Amino acid sequence: MLVKIYGSAFFGVEATTITIEVDIVNGVGYYLVGLPDNAIKESNYRIAAALQNNQYKIPGKRITINMAPADMRKEGSAYDLPIAMGILAASGQIKSENIGQYLIMGELSLDGSLQPIRGALPIAIKAREEGFKGFILPKSNVKEAAIVNDLEVYGVENIKEVIDYFDKGIPLEKTIINTRKEFNKGLDFPEFDFADVKGQESIKRCMEIAAAGGHNIILIGPPGAGKTMLAKRLPSILPPMTLYEALETTKIHSVVGQVKDKGLMTNRPFRNPHHTISNVALVGGGSYPQPGEISLSHNGVLFLDELPEFKREVLEVMRQPLEDREVTISRAKFTVTYPSSFMLVASMNPSPNGYFNDDKSPVSSSPAEMQRYLSKISGPLLDRIDIHIEVTPVPFEKLSDSTRAETSKTIRERVTNARKIQTQRFKDTEKVHYNAQMNVNQIRTYCILDTQSKTLLKNAMEQLNLSARAYDRILKVARTIADLQSEKEVNQHHIAEAIQYRSLDREGWLG
Repeated sequence: MLVKIYGSAFFGVEATTITIEVDIVNGVGYYLVGLPDNAIKESNYRIAAALQNNQYKIPGKRITINMAPADMRKEGSAYDLPIAMGILAASGQIKSENIGQYLIMGELSLDGSLQPIRGALPIAIKAREEGFKGFILPKSNVKEAAIVNDLEVYGVENIKEVIDYFDKGIPLEKTIINTRKEFNKGLDFPEFDFADVKGQESIKRCMEIAAAGGHNIILIGPPGAGKTMLAKRLPSILPPMTLYEALETTKIHSVVGQVKDKGLMTNRPFRNPHHTISNVALVGGGSYPQPGEISLSHNGVLFLDELPEFKREVLEVMRQPLEDREVTISRAKFTVTYPSSFMLVASMNPSPNGYFNDDKSPVSSSPAEMQRYLSKISGPLLDRIDIHIEVTPVPFEKLSDSTRAETSKTIRERVTNARKIQTQRFKDTEKVHYNAQMNVNQIRTYCILDTQSKTLLKNAMEQLNLSARAYDRILKVARTIADLQSEKEVNQHHIAEAIQYRSLDREGWLG
């Protein structure tokens, strides 16, 4: 008897429906075809034990299982449940009239209980697109899948529940989530607040500008100056995610199995990989491509602490994603694309010992040592970082001051208002949403300078030895400063402030 059951595979952040055909005839043998990986090939052992422990069995006949399309590589243990249900239906142990109306996924334990799967959200979206009546999956993934409306989603804990549903008509509990309500309920304020930061007013101002314009930023300062503490608080002043951004972010994290019972992700991600990370782990890839840290940072912040300690080839692979805001991974037979629109926040010491030009330090670095240290960061990478700011240690008077600083909530309101201005400005441009994404033509259109501003910028570039790459970056940052002040034109004082934020372009840093 031939039975068809439906599962799903995902490539990138999109799912593809897989048809699992199970044919059982007289004879001996167990044949699993359709490019399954080792995890799927081993499924017969898990399925046999799970069925045995629930008073069912794999029949002693010739079983042929085809996973179509047969030329597409399948991977993972989430096909255990649909294969098991297909064997039971094809062997006549359960009824199979309605089984093809559902998409079924789940990994089996030996006692028949179900383990979590990856990619539940994109699979649920695909199931709705293709007109399936419902989606049956492990209970630990049900909140994630139930975000998709107009689809019946059933979370189960054991294969026996699925068997009883199809064979005996015992109903399963449907999970219904009001996505908009869930989104609004989940908009919690981040735990880190700028009100906890003593002093560092100029750095907070820099972070506010970076958040308002989506600018990448690098913090340069000695150990203990507060670089990491400041970076961790940046998400608290970013504008709240929209529902679209929340769904897009959840899909990416779903693919790597980092959502599970959390449901919809409503807070912007903050990723902080160690400097020993490989380029594949950072950008994504592998035999079965997976999103890397930069895609997991999508719509959020990627923080690279001690930037010169990262391997140079790892940093270089970020150049294209920073420019295009997506990652494309190519293999011989397919190509996947992951979104990667993130804010890069980096920190570094100014020299190997961390105390360049500090007379109080017992160890000093020579200019040659410092140049060698800083040269680990390439010019093209720095070219994509708009704001460079020096962070100095907080004096004791500031640390002991009991006055509470400005809260992240207050700063976020100003940032959100500036982003609204930019949204209106770029409403007719598909790929540009905030100032950091402006191309040369848009800079010329929206950053028109008067004579005084041009003179100031010209003098600054000559006297401070600013590089040519700094010109457009200064204009972008100045445009954001003007937006924070709700001013239509970029004026002289906006340019003056933006010039301060190009430390690494000055002579004595990178030359």
